[in-house]
Amino acid sequence: MNIVVCITAVLSAAPVQSPPSLPIQYGPWRGWLDSPGGPLPFRLDFHPRGEGLAGFVTNSRERLAIPQVRTEGDEVILDFDHYDSRIRARASEGGMRLDGEWTRRRGADEWTRMAFHATYGAQPLFDLTHGAAEEAGILSLKGRWEVKFDSSETPAVAEFVAFEQGWAFGTLMTTGGDYRYLGGEFDGQRLRLSSFDGAHAFLFHADKQVNGTLKGTFWSASHWKEGWTARLNKEAKLPDPFGLTRWTGKAALEELRFPDLEGKEHSLADPAFAGKARIIELFGSWCPNCHDAAGLLAELEKKYGPRGLRILGLAFEATGDFERDARLVRIYTSKHNVSYPVLIAGVKDRDKASAAFPLLDQIRAYPTFIFMDGDGVVRSVYTGFSGPATADAYKKLRGEFESVIEEMLGE
Repeated sequence: MNIVVCITAVLSAAPVQSPPSLPIQYGPWRGWLDSPGGPLPFRLDFHPRGEGLAGFVTNSRERLAIPQVRTEGDEVILDFDHYDSRIRARASEGGMRLDGEWTRRRGADEWTRMAFHATYGAQPLFDLTHGAAEEAGILSLKGRWEVKFDSSETPAVAEFVAFEQGWAFGTLMTTGGDYRYLGGEFDGQRLRLSSFDGAHAFLFHADKQVNGTLKGTFWSASHWKEGWTARLNKEAKLPDPFGLTRWTGKAALEELRFPDLEGKEHSLADPAFAGKARIIELFGSWCPNCHDAAGLLAELEKKYGPRGLRILGLAFEATGDFERDARLVRIYTSKHNVSYPVLIAGVKDRDKASAAFPLLDQIRAYPTFIFMDGDGVVRSVYTGFSGPATADAYKKLRGEFESVIEEMLGE
C-alpha cells in the first residue's frame, strides 16, 4: 500500500469504543517522550485481542507489534521484553490520556528513564504548519544527503523523502549501522523527525539554511545530544564496510571458549560450528540493527545451510549477569526463529568486547560479520548493518553477503 494512503488512513480512522473493563480507548493515539530536545513523538494504536489489548507502534513505513500489552486497574503496561524495556502509564480523562514512564536497561545498574504521555485520536506528530507557497520547498527535502555529526570525523548518509502534505520520512546510515525508520514533518524550512521502537528513542531537529543545507541537533533518549549538518550530495557514500575492521588472528579459535545459553562452554573450534563456509556474527540482543540482521541470517541459513553454510552468533550483552543475558538472548532467538547456535561472549562495552575477542583489531560496531571458509581462513570482515529501512543499501548488502558465501561454497 502507498505510504500516503497508509498515513491518511491512520489520521482519518474512526474511533472504536472499548469495553468498560479496559482503561483506554481502542484506535489511534499520539504518544511522546519528554526528551531534552522537547517532545519525541510516535504513533500508537490499540485494538481488541480476546478480552485484552493488542498494541502497535508506527514509525514511518514500519508498524511494530508491541510484544505484550497488559492492564492493571487504570494502568497500561507496554512490554518490549526483547529490549528489557517497558512503558507503564496511568489512564485518565475517560481513557483518552496516558501518563507514565518509559524505562529501559542500558547496563547492569544503568537505566534510561523518560516521562511518557499519550493522547487519544489521530493527530500530526509535530503539527508544523505550511502554506501552498511552501510546497516546492517541502519537496526539496527529497534526495541523498551527506551528513556530518559533531562527534564523528566520518560522514554519514541520509536519504529523505517529503510529500506536499508536509510529511517527511527517511533514515540515516553510518559505519556503525542505520537509524532505522524516521518519520515526521518538513514545512520547507523546519525538519522534525523521530523514531521509537522500545530501544531507540531518536529526535532530529534541523532548519534549512539560505545555502540549502540543513543544520540542527540530534537527541538519543535522554543521554545523548549533538549537532549535525547535511548537504545534498547524490554521490554521498560510506566507507567500504569490508575495509573497516581487520582480522588479526592474535588467538587461535580453539583458545576462545564461551558458554551457550545453558551455560555449557564451547570452543570456537568445535566441529559442530564448522562447515564449507562459516559466518560468525558479533551481536547484541539490545541492538535494533542486530534484530534486523537476524532475519537476513535466518534466510541465508535456510538457503545455503544445505550446501554447507554454518552460522554462529556471539552475543555481547548489557549486564554481564549470565542468567539475565541468556534470558534476553533466548527471547531474541525465539523472536527471529534463530536455529543456529549462539554463545554468550561477554558484555557490549567495546573495549571489553575487543579484549574478549582478540581475533579482530577492534570491535567497532554491532553487528559485525566474519566470513570464514572451510579451511578456517577469514575471507572478509563486514562492519555494521544497513537494514530494511535503507532500501537499496540493504539490497546491496544482501547481494554482497551472498556473493561471498557463493564464492566460499563454490570452492
